Amino acid sequence: MNAVVRSVMGWSRSGIRPLFILGIILLALWPTLMTSAYQMRIFTIVGIYALLSLGYQFIFGHAGALSLTQGTFFGVGAYVTGILSVRYGLGGEFTVLLSIALPLALAALIAAPVLRLESHYFALATLGVGQVMLLVAISWQDLTGGANGLSGIPGLTLFGLEFGKGYGIMAVVWVCVAMGAFVSWRITRGLYGAALVISRENRIAALSIGIDTAQLRYAMFLLSAMFAGLAGALYAHTIRVVSPEALEFAIMVACLTITVVGGRTHIAGAILGAILIVNLPEWFRAMEKYYLIAYGIALLAMIVAAPYGLIGLLEQWRAKLLPEKPPAMPPAEPFIFVRAARSAAGPLLEIRDVHKHFGGLKALNGISLMVAPGQIFGLIGPNGSGKTTMLNVITGIYRADSGSVYLDGTDIHNKRSFVIAQSGIARTFQNINLVEEMSVLDNVAVARYGFDNAGLVQTFAAGRIDPAWKRARSNAMYVLEGLGVATVAQSAAGSLAYGLKRKVEIARALALEPRLLLLDEPAAGLNEGEQLDLADRLRAFARGGLAILVIEHNMPFLMPLAERMACLDYGDLIAEGTPAEIRANPLVIEAYLGTPEEKRA
Repeated sequence: MNAVVRSVMGWSRSGIRPLFILGIILLALWPTLMTSAYQMRIFTIVGIYALLSLGYQFIFGHAGALSLTQGTFFGVGAYVTGILSVRYGLGGEFTVLLSIALPLALAALIAAPVLRLESHYFALATLGVGQVMLLVAISWQDLTGGANGLSGIPGLTLFGLEFGKGYGIMAVVWVCVAMGAFVSWRITRGLYGAALVISRENRIAALSIGIDTAQLRYAMFLLSAMFAGLAGALYAHTIRVVSPEALEFAIMVACLTITVVGGRTHIAGAILGAILIVNLPEWFRAMEKYYLIAYGIALLAMIVAAPYGLIGLLEQWRAKLLPEKPPAMPPAEPFIFVRAARSAAGPLLEIRDVHKHFGGLKALNGISLMVAPGQIFGLIGPNGSGKTTMLNVITGIYRADSGSVYLDGTDIHNKRSFVIAQSGIARTFQNINLVEEMSVLDNVAVARYGFDNAGLVQTFAAGRIDPAWKRARSNAMYVLEGLGVATVAQSAAGSLAYGLKRKVEIARALALEPRLLLLDEPAAGLNEGEQLDLADRLRAFARGGLAILVIEHNMPFLMPLAERMACLDYGDLIAEGTPAEIRANPLVIEAYLGTPEEKRA
């Protein structure tokens, strides 16, 4: 998995460049060895499926959503080309563009209801869309030709220039594959690519640093439809016939198999997977009636041997045989990573009479709290008392049943999580939410997504090196130095000790330039010296104007740190005051702290 994510980040591209160049040379030489029109046709179909799978990598690989409409978009594109060329006599300059546009419009239409679903519900919904389009193609005989489809589709012509069978159409297809690979590389690199990785691996963490995961999925869904439509148009001009088979589930299965076998996030994986999946039946056809068994065994063996795709397997071998040097450390670019409150007169965070129930369980029962700018506020209570639920309500992961949450005088309780994060609230989690295969530096740098010009169009239009990503990594180094963990910047987050992971997660939250920092058990896993160091750094941030709300069970860490504290018990606020007042409160002692005698017992 490490090699997979590093490929997306752009780390391993330099390491596999010799293999990449060798692959291009072999692809270029392959057509010169062909001796029949049938071989050219097969190679052309390989290119069409590679283009289809490059598009599918956007939604399935980079966005992590199991969409089953890629075959549908492919079929729609093929039908658009067939209908416009056969019935209306339009040339390729019209048919190809409209074959891209109609699947794009269809994807935009179905995205709103479908992309809200998760996991298998999303897959089933997209499968249903495909079945509807198949029934439309069969039933609308006057337009589509019904079950017989459309025949007599002419070859591809562009502005009067004809690309006939053989080398002509094959060259066009593979030029489109090269262009598609270039587009994919430009879009999925840099800061935008890092945002895709964290959105795929940990949606809640992505939302907590201001990334609109729904917008990313929407963009990837539309891109997948555009690539599929183009592949469908080229398929129609290559095969010269379009029938309901172009919309059947077999196309989707082939696309999914190519993507999984080659590598779901690797551009080269789409091409290698297409070569294998299209050619394996041809290579095993000599086995006659047993070729399907051999084909299935070969696919199963590849999936077992290379669970992250064949390109992922090659990268793992390359990393062992030719370990790459770590990239140069970016210079730490200073910036103000503590955003002061707009007004120092009133509270920065105000929680008013918040209720949150889960069925019959009262997780929060009329809680009201205030945190001032530059204040460190401690929140304690036994497990299950509602502390983390309170943080989830503040950050929009949960919506309160009633009550209000104000940040600097603005009501935020009905806003979405990423909007709340962008407004100046950052947090860490009780269970650490880092992407373990990404480096420490990149885990922190991705939090700069909302501050740099890192949209899809800007990323595509940027030069060879994404300037937004360069700035983000420099800012991340500055924050890591501020937390005293810059020495592990190049390490994979998953390789760190638990206490270091805690500090890295705090660094990622600070990279968001928050006005309010919510920490959920930040001292967990830290030794006594590390706790003292963290407390000193948090006090320094508070002096700079940062308000900090800390959930913690470690009283020797929290009591000297917090200026005010509150205690929850079964969803009720049972006490609020200074640490000394909380320590002496009999309700707190009974519910949480206990007496010295009880502790000794």
